[in-house]
Amino acid sequence: MYPTRKPERILQNKTYQVIMQWLNEIKVFLNRNKKNTIRFFLIFYAVGIAGMLIQVTFPLFVKLIPLALLLNFAALPFFHEGKLSFSHLIVFSILFVIGFLIEAVGVNTGLIFGSYHYGNSLGVKLYETPLIIGLNWLLLVYLTASVLEKTELNSTVKIVAGALLMLGYDLIIEQVAPALDMWYWHAGGVPLQNYLAWFIIAVLFHTLIRVFHLNWTNKLAPAIFSIQVIFFLILYIFLI
Repeated sequence: MYPTRKPERILQNKTYQVIMQWLNEIKVFLNRNKKNTIRFFLIFYAVGIAGMLIQVTFPLFVKLIPLALLLNFAALPFFHEGKLSFSHLIVFSILFVIGFLIEAVGVNTGLIFGSYHYGNSLGVKLYETPLIIGLNWLLLVYLTASVLEKTELNSTVKIVAGALLMLGYDLIIEQVAPALDMWYWHAGGVPLQNYLAWFIIAVLFHTLIRVFHLNWTNKLAPAIFSIQVIFFLILYIFLI
């Protein structure tokens, strides 16, 4: 007699198939309604700006910053062109872990970015470092890589351009980070060391993702990146 499959394994396979079918249906629906998805994020971030500019609601909306990052992270896979392969997941994990470790070493030693410490708006910390900061590095690398993916630039130029996009993003967010209780520089101003370290790390991360020769095209990524830049620019204008 041939061994029969265990009912538990059959149930697991059916559950997996149902979940994958459900996720695929969501992906199809969202891609058909990409403009509405972008409108949703525009409204979401506009509400966030309004909430942060009103003194009474400011403490609540600052606490919602991790939610915005998680929402971006949850939405982007549905707009990734093609399938997210196992290699993608490996690269994502590497970026998350290394991004977090770099920040943990940096905040505890001051050797990488300069002397600083994190506030409380980014959520749960490990070794004085918010866990979500690793996700922030992953998102920024993915977003900037996606922005450049369909250009005719060669890989070397894409690496440098991606790093410059990340550096430009950091130049903006550094101005509002203390006001949002994200992090604080001990010397008062942002040291040049921080920007140099950001650029070097961004170059290394973009080099890493190009080594794997994976597809980074995402229909939603350029909009999300642009909305985030505008979000922090508006906060800089009105809060600083």
